[in-house]
Amino acid sequence: MAGTMKAVMVRRPMEFGVEEIPRPATPRDGLLLQVEACGLCGSDLRTLRSGHRKVNLPWVIGHEICGSVVDCGPDSGSQWKKDDRLAVGPLAYCGVCDFCRAGRFELCENQKEIGQAWPGGFAEYVAVPGECVRLGNIQAVPKEMPSEHAAIAEPVSSCINAQEKAEVGLGDTVVIIGTGPIGCIHAALARARGAFRVIMVDISSDRLNAAKPFEPDVLVNADQKNPVEVVFETTDGKGAEIVIVATPAPVATVQAVEMARKGGRVVQFGGMPRDDSTPGVDMNLVHYRGLHIIGTTTFSPKHNLIAMKLLQSGMVPADKLISHVFSLDEFEKGAHMALEGKVLKGVFVP
Repeated sequence: MAGTMKAVMVRRPMEFGVEEIPRPATPRDGLLLQVEACGLCGSDLRTLRSGHRKVNLPWVIGHEICGSVVDCGPDSGSQWKKDDRLAVGPLAYCGVCDFCRAGRFELCENQKEIGQAWPGGFAEYVAVPGECVRLGNIQAVPKEMPSEHAAIAEPVSSCINAQEKAEVGLGDTVVIIGTGPIGCIHAALARARGAFRVIMVDISSDRLNAAKPFEPDVLVNADQKNPVEVVFETTDGKGAEIVIVATPAPVATVQAVEMARKGGRVVQFGGMPRDDSTPGVDMNLVHYRGLHIIGTTTFSPKHNLIAMKLLQSGMVPADKLISHVFSLDEFEKGAHMALEGKVLKGVFVP
């Protein structure tokens, strides 16, 4: 399909904006979508701020995508057709590595991602490659679900994977360090999985206020109180069964280990800065308390399927999570607001 389109082009760190670029062709074994919504996430902000090792600038980023099918390639198969509204998780799995063959797609050794390996969704149109159609995460969007809500199934999927690995369950005290959009998703999921108590920690009073609609039992400003002491006071000196680190701050991992109960699980969800990723964790606490330290990043198709159901049911309340909806033309404004911490979750609509 010839012609041009508007898209966000990131030329170098902190130099980005909406430009007119060629509209992508329909992949022979893939789909062409007209983008209806694309979410802005923490990794996008890191790319805008300082680049990304898997993104060769200049590039179109954006990987939380909902769109309608404009065209299907002749070899794309018959599952999707013109005008279908789809939520597109960005990951494509190789299908041949040891992990894929064992059904552990979230650990695929050769994952590719829209917005990195292929141009992303901050555009009027996005090409979905055949690899994503065959071994990816594409779902039909329920008729009643807003496109903005469907777009954020991707981050919910990653959080589901993390809580599944941590076995969050009935009666647990769950501490979430970091009250950005990921932290808020974790709070909603912990409730859905039967957590008895949810404690949320941050150093920003604005972020803590933004987390209030998710109804945590305790909010802790770590700039004013020692969060480890608060957790032990709240749990009769026992500590928390689950601690989820949803921030890149290395000190949070140190505190997470310190506040975990014997036999507890510490989930390292937030990636740390490359030059500061070795925090001084007390491994004697890990040893003598019998702690489990669990790292998670992405998700598998089953997590993506569950994410859509939870968004559809309201168990993960997208309307509380999405604080701002911008037009694509407002990308610079919205991105700068997000970089300044003034947006909980922003979604852009072409």
